[in-house]
Amino acid sequence: MKQIKARLVLMSFLQFFIWGAWLLTIGAYWFQTRQWNGAWFGSVFSTMGIASIFMPPIAGIIADRYLNAEKLYGILHLLGSLTLVALPMVNDPVVFFWVMLLNMMFYMPTISLSITVAYSALKSSGFDIITVYPPIRVWGTVGFIAALWVVSLFHLETSAIQFYVSAAASMALGIYAFT
Repeated sequence: MKQIKARLVLMSFLQFFIWGAWLLTIGAYWFQTRQWNGAWFGSVFSTMGIASIFMPPIAGIIADRYLNAEKLYGILHLLGSLTLVALPMVNDPVVFFWVMLLNMMFYMPTISLSITVAYSALKSSGFDIITVYPPIRVWGTVGFIAALWVVSLFHLETSAIQFYVSAAASMALGIYAFT
């Protein structure tokens, strides 16, 4: 029973590590490394909102009818890792927006899917979700902070490597979801 909680802690940690590796440092990469202007920068952050509006319900329908949540969760993370690897290859801010939108379309539904997977696993193991899940979810915040530390301690704020760090975590979580 403790094994399921440990596995869910790792899932939550990686879920938000992926996001934390680039979310707060993408501006340094955009302005200092790419030297793009601010006209399209705000739109990059709008990709989260756009994807959040329609992708979780679509993913929910897919998970309810065609694939179980764990498999869909893994597939979305694997696809997201590919888009994160592609981001540094983009040389146009408009194309960067579209690649980031695609990435967010893969990432945003995984937040709700991770909760579904955790609740299902905890419930089937006989745990009280209300008391057991919150401490597990806290590890997501720890993962976000850990990613920021990794990026900052290795001075990757202006480097494309931040996207590769995120992609590696996404790939690892995508594979882990199938176990």
